[in-house]
Amino acid sequence: MIDLFSDTHTLPDEGMRRAMAAAEVGDEQLGEDPTTNHLQERIAELLGTEAALFMPTGSMCNKVAISALTRPGDAVVCDHRAHVYRFEGGGPAVLSSIVFEPIITDRGHFTPEQLGAVLNPGSVYQPRTSLVSLEQTHNFAGGTVWPIEQYEAVCAAARQAGAAVYTDGARLLNAVAATGVEARRWAAPVDAVWIDFSKGLGAPGGAAIAGSAAFLEEANRFKYLFGGGMRQSGILAAAALYGLDHHLEQFAVDNDNAGRLAEGLAALGLTVEEPESNMVFFQPPEGEDLVEFVAALGAAGVRAAPVAGRIRLVTHLGVSGEDVEDAIKAIGAIA
Repeated sequence: MIDLFSDTHTLPDEGMRRAMAAAEVGDEQLGEDPTTNHLQERIAELLGTEAALFMPTGSMCNKVAISALTRPGDAVVCDHRAHVYRFEGGGPAVLSSIVFEPIITDRGHFTPEQLGAVLNPGSVYQPRTSLVSLEQTHNFAGGTVWPIEQYEAVCAAARQAGAAVYTDGARLLNAVAATGVEARRWAAPVDAVWIDFSKGLGAPGGAAIAGSAAFLEEANRFKYLFGGGMRQSGILAAAALYGLDHHLEQFAVDNDNAGRLAEGLAALGLTVEEPESNMVFFQPPEGEDLVEFVAALGAAGVRAAPVAGRIRLVTHLGVSGEDVEDAIKAIGAIA
């Protein structure tokens, strides 16, 4: 099976498994796990922030960021297809008692003008806009990458209005590979940003959120409030460190493989969205049922995902250039 369902389907290689087995560990909840502490320092250095905090999942990073940067009854602005809004079970509404103010966009990126139209200082009738949530890369918009100038302008507009900003950076390192813009620059204009270890870096789990020391103190409180405290988390942290040491160059390879995949599908006459990172979205042939086409792909050895009325293919370190060529042939045969 050529698994293009998601980059969450990466598997730890032998080197990563050895690093996990050899990890020095302690009690993370007491701040005594040395490998976790080293990872947090590494992420803070990578992103140019004062501190970072290891979390069990990226979804928890989203929920913790919102809780730490809002108060009950506040509004959080995001894109209308943002992961935190559409695909996390309503968690922020339940845990933080906030409402979302979604902005409709074509590619997941709104403008300072669009943001300005919904920012609200709050009143007895209307919720205060206290937070703006960005997503980089934007998953369900097509793996799209925020243009850095637009990203910085939106952050500046939010701050001018007194709103905080955080970035769901689950695939931030794909954006770094696609643009050449360093991770530090993406982190600089926001109050908090997080990256995931279980996608392109190939670890079996974990994420880390970064920001100021004051933000992280508040974030840590919510981490434990939401049940995120761990014990010997160094086993997972060691996997993340191994990924940072050995898999960073893979992001560019994944992006290139996605470009080749899109090129091959377009040559078959399929309608393909031009990829900006490691995701390829396309439509089945005219008249074909999307779900049935995805099932046919699976039967032919290519695992894909039906997403928002399109078919999504995601390249990652478990997919080689040869796999891409074989996938194009298999999809062509079915199409």
